[in-house]
Amino acid sequence: MPDFQLRGLTLSLPQSALRGGLEQALVSGRYENTEADALLRHLRPGDRFLDLGAGLGFLCCLAARVLGAQAVTGVEAGPETAALARANLDRNGFAAARLMQGAVVPAGQAGPVAFGQRPAFWASALKGQGDWPENAQVLQVPGLAVDALLAEEAPTVLSCDIEGAELQVLTGPFPPGLRVIVIEIHPAVYGLPGTKRLFDALSAAGFAFSPHGARGATVVFERLPG
Repeated sequence: MPDFQLRGLTLSLPQSALRGGLEQALVSGRYENTEADALLRHLRPGDRFLDLGAGLGFLCCLAARVLGAQAVTGVEAGPETAALARANLDRNGFAAARLMQGAVVPAGQAGPVAFGQRPAFWASALKGQGDWPENAQVLQVPGLAVDALLAEEAPTVLSCDIEGAELQVLTGPFPPGLRVIVIEIHPAVYGLPGTKRLFDALSAAGFAFSPHGARGATVVFERLPG
C-alpha cells in the first residue's frame, strides 16, 4: 500500500485507489490543499472540529495536530474509505479521534441510505437527480442525520465535502457555538441556482461569506457577531 507524505503527515491508500490524478495531487501536495489552508487559518485552541466527508482522514489529522485528537470527529460514508481514514488517523498518532461510518442526511431522517461507491473514492456520493454512474457500486450505508450529528459533536469548526449533498444538509439551524464552516461546493451538480440556495440558507442561519481562506470551489462562512 503506497505511502504519501503531506504536510508532515503520512497517508496510505491502496494502489487501486490512485485514479484520476490522485497520485499526482498527493505527490505535489495539491490534495485538499485549499481546504487545508482554510482550516488552518481558522482553527483556534479549544475548538471542536467535525469533518463531513472525511475521505482519507487528512483534514482530521491536520485538525488533531492543532487541537488534540479528542476534539476531532470525521464522518465518511464509504466503508472502505472510512477504514482508510481510521487507519491514517491511527498511524499518525491520533487514535483518540472519532471516525464514524455513514452518509450525512438531512435533519430528521434516519435509517440506511443508498450510496454509490466509485473506484475513485472522492467521486462516491448519494444518488443525484440522474441514474447512478455506470461504475458505481450501490451500497446500503447508515444515514446520519445532520441535526443529531451537530447536537452530539457540538463543533465550533465544520468542514463539508459531500459531493453535492451539502445543498440538502447545510440548511440550519446550527449549534450556537459553531463559528466557521468550510465547504467544497459542487456547482456542476446543482448549478448557480443551487449555489445561491446554499449561500442564502447559510446567510439566513447567521453566517456570511468570508474571503479568509476561500479559493475556487472552497468557500468559507463565518458566523456574524451578535
